Amino acid sequence: MNAGTGSDGESILRELHDVLGTALGMAQEHLEQNGGFLPFAVTLDDDGELRLVLVTPPSSEDFDSEADFDAETMLEDLVELLKQGREQIRAFAIASDVTLPENGTDGIHAAAEHRDEGLLAAVLPYEMTATGYVYGDIEPDGHEALIFTA
Repeated sequence: MNAGTGSDGESILRELHDVLGTALGMAQEHLEQNGGFLPFAVTLDDDGELRLVLVTPPSSEDFDSEADFDAETMLEDLVELLKQGREQIRAFAIASDVTLPENGTDGIHAAAEHRDEGLLAAVLPYEMTATGYVYGDIEPDGHEALIFTA
């Protein structure tokens, strides 16, 4: 993570943690309530407001289950939407449901960016058991800037 130094660096890191934590928490909530979730973003604007950003799956009327949605296309659409509005965004995080073959489980991937060059990403492994979802330890993950590029 490149967050600079001093109080500005601390502010960037705090804002990255805020959007990343919010995205991970919302993803867990949707997972437990609905058994899954589609990619989404959480943005932080200059007034400190957090907002949820969603995209509509293409041709959603043709599908009868979440498993039929093309999550990759939705992620691309989400990135494009965030790029179009980046002037009003201070920081954001994108969350998606991923498969973790190395763990033999699924996971929640969340990646956060700050317009002042901060990056932070994590994966939260999970599996469904007879008693509900069980979450593993959160793991740091790599991430390249998608929206705030030079």
